[in-house]
Amino acid sequence: MLNRNKKRFTGIVVLALLTMLASACSGNNNGNNATPSASGTASAGASASGSQPAASGEAKDGGNLIVAVASDPVVLNPDYAGDRVSLTIDQALYAPLFQVNNGKKTFYLADSLDLSEDKLTYTLKLKSGLTWHDGQPLTADDVVFTIDKILDESQNSFLRGNFIIGGKPVQAVKVDDTTVQLKLPQVAPGFEATLVQVFPIPKHIYENEANIEKSEKNKQPVGSGAFKFKEYKTGEYLTLERFDGYFGGKPHLDSITYRIAKDTNAANLALQNGELNVKYLDPQDVSTIEATGNFDIQAYSEGRLAYMMFNHNSATGALKKKEVREAIGYALNREELIQVAYASADYADPAHSFLTPDVLYQTNDVPTYDNDVAKAKELLQTAGVSNLKLRFIVTSGNKVQEAISLYVQQKLKDVGITVELSSMDASAFVAKFTDPKATDFDLVVSGYIMGFDPDAYSMLFTSDGSSNYSHYSNPEVDELFKQGAGEGDAAKREEIYKKAQTIVAEDAAIYPIAYTKTIVALDKRYGGLDQAVLKPVVIFEDPSKLYLK
Repeated sequence: MLNRNKKRFTGIVVLALLTMLASACSGNNNGNNATPSASGTASAGASASGSQPAASGEAKDGGNLIVAVASDPVVLNPDYAGDRVSLTIDQALYAPLFQVNNGKKTFYLADSLDLSEDKLTYTLKLKSGLTWHDGQPLTADDVVFTIDKILDESQNSFLRGNFIIGGKPVQAVKVDDTTVQLKLPQVAPGFEATLVQVFPIPKHIYENEANIEKSEKNKQPVGSGAFKFKEYKTGEYLTLERFDGYFGGKPHLDSITYRIAKDTNAANLALQNGELNVKYLDPQDVSTIEATGNFDIQAYSEGRLAYMMFNHNSATGALKKKEVREAIGYALNREELIQVAYASADYADPAHSFLTPDVLYQTNDVPTYDNDVAKAKELLQTAGVSNLKLRFIVTSGNKVQEAISLYVQQKLKDVGITVELSSMDASAFVAKFTDPKATDFDLVVSGYIMGFDPDAYSMLFTSDGSSNYSHYSNPEVDELFKQGAGEGDAAKREEIYKKAQTIVAEDAAIYPIAYTKTIVALDKRYGGLDQAVLKPVVIFEDPSKLYLK
C-alpha cells in the first residue's frame, strides 16, 4: 500500500500511497504502492508555473516515453488511488493543488495558501484560467466538490479520515471562482500535509455519480494534468497524450505509455533492448542494467518503510498473540535479512520504528525483537503454540519479496514454525492484501510511504484506520494519535508520537525491516529530469518537463 500523503502505499499499500502517499505496498521498488508520498523529493524542482529546460536549445518537442509498471492500475481517480501504478498514472493525468519539497511549497493548481492567525482557516487561491482536459473551466466549485465527496461517507474515499479532525469535518467553502476557505474544527498541525494529497476531480463529470469509486467515468478520466487519457488495453499498456492547455506550459513529449510488465526478468530484457525507457530496479539487477551504458541509474530515498506484516485476523489465530509476533522477530536477523533482500546496505538502513526518518519526531530508539532463537522458542512455548503453520503471500517475480519470504521460511523452521509460500501476480496480491476480510494468509512483505507528518500514519495503526490491513488494535495508541492530531505545542506533540512509536514497537505490531531507497533506471536519451523532479511513488512530479534530446 501505496501516498501523496496519508495512505499512499507503495506496493499496495498504498496506498500512497502520500507526504504522500500512501499507500500499503509491495515489498520492493517495483511494486504498485500505500501508500499515501509526494512530500519528499530526490532533487529540487522549479515552480510548475515557470520551469526552464535544462539547457538552452537542448529540449525539443515530440517523442514518446515508455514507463514499465508492474500491474494494471486499480482506479484512475486520485480520490481512490492507493497503489503505486494508479498513483503514477494519476500524477500525469491530474494536477495537485501544491507539493512540498524539502519543506518548500511548489504551487500547481493553487497560487497561494494562507493560514489565519487563529490557525483555524486556510485560504486557498487557485490560478486563473485553469481548464480540464475537455476544455471546461476548473474553479473553486471543483475543489469544494472534491472535498465534499471525500467527506461523504457513502463515497468510501480512504482520504476521508484526513478531513475529520477531533471527530468533526473540515468545511470547504467557496468564496469566489478562484478562492476556497478550509475551516478546521480545531488546530491541526498536520492538515497542510493532508492538502498535499488533494488532486481535484471535475464536478461536471462526477456530480451525478452515485458511486464515484465504481463509476464508469473513471475508465475515460478527465483530468487537469500535463497529459490526457488516450487509450488503455488491460494487461498491455495505457497511453496518455500531451495536453496542450496545461497551465504549466505545453509538455514537450507527445505521449507517455505505461507498459504493463508483470515479469521482472522479461521487463529487464525489454529495458536493455530499448523497448522501455524508465523502470524501477531491484538491487540485484543494477549492475546488469548499468553495464549497458544506456541508463542513468538513480537511487533515492522515498521515505519508505519495508516491513513484514502480521495479519492479526488470520484464521490460524496465532498472530493475535503478542508472544508469537515477538517470537517471529527473535527468530530473524535484520542485518542478514537486509543483505539477502537488498544486496547491499547502500540501499537499505535497518528499521525499528514504524515512522520513517523523514517524518517529524521519528526515533529508531524503540524496543526491537531480533536475533535470539532461544528466546523465540521460549516465547512460543509460553504462548502454548506448537506445530504452527503460517501462510506467506508473495508477488510472483518480485525479487525482494521472494528473497525475504525464503529467508523467513528457513529461519522460522529453526524455531519450529512451518511457512507455506503462496505466489500470485501483482493484481491478485494487491486485492488479497487490501481485502479487510481476508483471513487465508498470515504474513506478507509490504511497504508504505506516508509523508512528513506522523498524523498520516493513523490510518495504518489505529483500530478503525482505513488502511489498517494488519488489524492491529491498541486503545492507548488510538488515543495518542487523537491527541497528536490536535496538539499545537511541538514539544508535547513530539512526546506523544515518540510514545506511540514505543508502544507499537513493544506490541510487535509489525516487523520493520528497512528504510529503503528506490532505484530507477532512466534512458539517457531523455532530458529535463531535474525539472521533472524525481518523486516518491510516482517517479516524476511534473512529467511535462521531460523531453527527448
